[in-house]
Amino acid sequence: MATGPTHAMSGLAAWAAVTAIAADTALGTLSIKGWLVGAVLATGAALLPDLDHPESTVSSTFGQVTAAGSKLINAVSHGIYQVTRTSRDSDRDGGHRGFTHTLVFAAFAAVITTATIQTSRSWALPVLMFFFSGLAVRGIMHKWCPRNDALWITGTAIMLTYACLKWTDQTSADAAACGVAVGIGCIAHYLGDAITEQGCPILWPVPIAWRTWFPVAPPKFLRMRTGGRVEMALVGPLVTLVAVWASAIALHRAGALPMLDGVNMTPWNLIDLPDWKFWT
Repeated sequence: MATGPTHAMSGLAAWAAVTAIAADTALGTLSIKGWLVGAVLATGAALLPDLDHPESTVSSTFGQVTAAGSKLINAVSHGIYQVTRTSRDSDRDGGHRGFTHTLVFAAFAAVITTATIQTSRSWALPVLMFFFSGLAVRGIMHKWCPRNDALWITGTAIMLTYACLKWTDQTSADAAACGVAVGIGCIAHYLGDAITEQGCPILWPVPIAWRTWFPVAPPKFLRMRTGGRVEMALVGPLVTLVAVWASAIALHRAGALPMLDGVNMTPWNLIDLPDWKFWT
């Protein structure tokens, strides 16, 4: 896996990029409040897949609660791997980088999030915000206060949840955006894992080379070592830069950051593209 901070910032970067590019869609016209809630969910969801690893930093987010949940998820993932693997899949445990590292899980998490918020608005969004806020804080500040981290993360998650939900109108449109944000965060995690040495079985259960758990990855010379120099000196800072830039574009479009009025944040708009007309 990539390190916690890289995963967390990749979730924010992905959410910001999607909302910045999708200018004429529902995601591109979110309110400032709706965008911020989605940003927290996507950032936290970018750590969600690693709950399948009991030894991961994120499994200690809320102390024994998430530690126990991580062991359960690991066991379920192990079972799914053993049942669905082919003879050409590697003979590994399958608990980590298993079901929670697939597009099927991302879609499942997005649908469950949307449905839960739509049907239980009074309590679902605050609970989900609290949970994903904790994951986001744990990911970004993965070495913060190791002896009492669960207590401090819980307190910080409560404050973040209150700050976001104090403004947010809970509507069906916001519920759908929340689900999309969680899905985007999960996918950002997969892409981060795919460029590491082990790859990521994103496309399960689609068989590739007779393997249902085929580790999707670029050529070996383009992969990085988790926590290595490439990640810490290049990938991490680059992802953070994209997150800040794309967030500025999306927030400015939503009506925030008035100091950016008149500043061209999208250089591609300066290019005069030909007006192709295939019909009249």
